[in-house]
Amino acid sequence: MTSIIPLAEIDPQLVEALLDSAFGTDRHDRTAYRLREGMTMLEGLSLAAVDEERHELLGSIQCWPVALTDQQGKKHPMIMVGPVAVYPDFQREGIGRAMMTALLKEIQPDDPLPLVMIGDPEYYERFFGFSAEGTAGWSLPGPWEPSRLLVRSNPKHPLPETGTLGPWTQSRV
Repeated sequence: MTSIIPLAEIDPQLVEALLDSAFGTDRHDRTAYRLREGMTMLEGLSLAAVDEERHELLGSIQCWPVALTDQQGKKHPMIMVGPVAVYPDFQREGIGRAMMTALLKEIQPDDPLPLVMIGDPEYYERFFGFSAEGTAGWSLPGPWEPSRLLVRSNPKHPLPETGTLGPWTQSRV
């Protein structure tokens, strides 16, 4: 049986091995890593899928504080979802979907903080309401496919049409 538990309960070396297996050892060069550079993972929203019988890590999902800085310099905080990783031998068994569902249960529907990710638009839109609509004017610190920059937000809290996405850093006054 697969259980979803806090990722903080898993040895970080096991998570690194999972991410290397799912995305390759060159994964640190990807734009998604630059987006969250220097940030600490949001432990309350980062999860692991484990096989209870074999005591084995099957997958993980991490969340990070990021912000969209608009043309006036105002920061709009967001939660970056990803990486969402499942060991290749266990992919297509619903583990990633179970982790995303568990994550979304932790986030209130009226929460003003948008979720942003780089991912498969067909999958994440169909099952979880993410969309590339509204992100075409955003820039990132590295290359990306515009159709894969996805956001899930509350329509009551509109987002800027243009801006730069990067790590969330608060200004010191």
